[in-house]
Parts: sequence; structure tokens; C-alpha cells
Amino acid sequence: MGMNDMIRFFRQMTGKLGSNIYAGMPTHSNPQQMSFLRQLQKEMKEGTSLDCPLEELQVIVFDLETTGFYPEKGDRIISIGAVKVIGSTILENEFFYSLINPEIPVPPDVLSLTSITEEELLTAPKTSQALMEFLSFIGSSVLVAHHARHEQAFMKKFTGSHLRLNFEHRVIDTSFLIRIFQPVVNSLPLEQICHECGIEVKDRHHALADAKMAAKLWAFYIKKAREQGYKNLREVYEYLSLKR
Repeated sequence: MGMNDMIRFFRQMTGKLGSNIYAGMPTHSNPQQMSFLRQLQKEMKEGTSLDCPLEELQVIVFDLETTGFYPEKGDRIISIGAVKVIGSTILENEFFYSLINPEIPVPPDVLSLTSITEEELLTAPKTSQALMEFLSFIGSSVLVAHHARHEQAFMKKFTGSHLRLNFEHRVIDTSFLIRIFQPVVNSLPLEQICHECGIEVKDRHHALADAKMAAKLWAFYIKKAREQGYKNLREVYEYLSLKR
């Protein structure tokens, strides 16, 4: 990997909200929301995670359930689940869960897969409200997700369309750590990797349950990485860059 590739990586890993994030906020945004966004911007500018000791690294592991795979083609978010992790410790009482009213019909197979009903979605918060609550929960924390491109694509799309924000939170895929020990894991489903690690698979495709399983997976590999002598994310990246 060349120096330009490394620079691009570090820029991606140290993403932050742009300086004008609140300039384009809808006119109905209240002062509390504006204050929160300004503080979030400040924290994300000042924070860094690459050199944070792994045992102190705070992340929010999250999962989205959606109507499909393509936000640019009209698919919507129907639920968000998240839980906080510090090092390899999951803070079970610090979690977030919300259904979201997508304001479009949801395919029957998605309702069946997620065990969510149309009635529940009709009374759920709308996208803008749920996203604001989620942003308040995560603050400036690093985000982690399994198959993170899916989550990142939907967050970018809907924070842009509903909140007029650039979503540039750092989002790390669980495979980032797993690749130290298993080079080919990018396409493996969550339940398969969990089974391999002895993690119970329960309530699959419920956003909070999936977030908790992904959190256990992240914590499992944080512990393994520390046992292998890795001190921080920078050292993990440097090792992986040499393997390519």
C-alpha cells in the first residue's frame, strides 16, 4: 500500500462533520437541536480514536433494519438498535432502540423477517425524529457495524435528506479486527461468525438484538487483539496494510 492510500485511509478514519453542518438545518429546528449539533461538531473535530488504547476505546455498535438494500432507490430505515462498548466491556444498560415510520409500504417479507408489524410502524417516530435521537445517543463516538457499508449508506442518505447534515461519523466494520485472525470474512453473515466465536444467536434481524450480537463480536476480537499485543487501532491498521 502506497503513502497516498494510507493518507486516504486516515482521512476516512478521522472523518468529522463539516463546518457548516447547521447552516442548512430546516427552519423548524429548535435551539436545543442547534446547540447539540454545534457541540457534536466541536467534539468530533477534537476527538481521535486511532491512538486510543484498545482497552479504553469507546464505540457504539449499531444495526439498521431497512425495507431493502438501496437507499438511493427509495428503501427506508424501519428500526435502529445500538449499544455502547468500552474496550471489551459491553455496557448493557447503555443502549438505543427505536422503530421508525418509513411512510411507505413495507414489503411483507421484510415484516416477516424482522417481526415488525405495520401497526407498530404507523405509531413509530418519523425518520427525522428518530435520527436526531440516535445522533444524541452516539454523540461523537466511533461507530461499529457488521457489514458497515449498508448502515453507512442509509445513515448518509437520511441524515442528508431529513436533517440536511453530512453524516461523516467514523464507521468501522467488524471485519476490521476480525481480519487479523481470519483474512477472508467480509461476506460472512453475522450469525455464522457468532457461531464460530461461541456467541449465542438470538432474535436475528431485530435491530437491537443484532447490535448486541455485533457488540459481543467486536468485544471478542478487541480482547484477542490486545492478547496479540495490539495497543490501538493504528497498530491494527499498520499490520493489515502490510498483509495486503
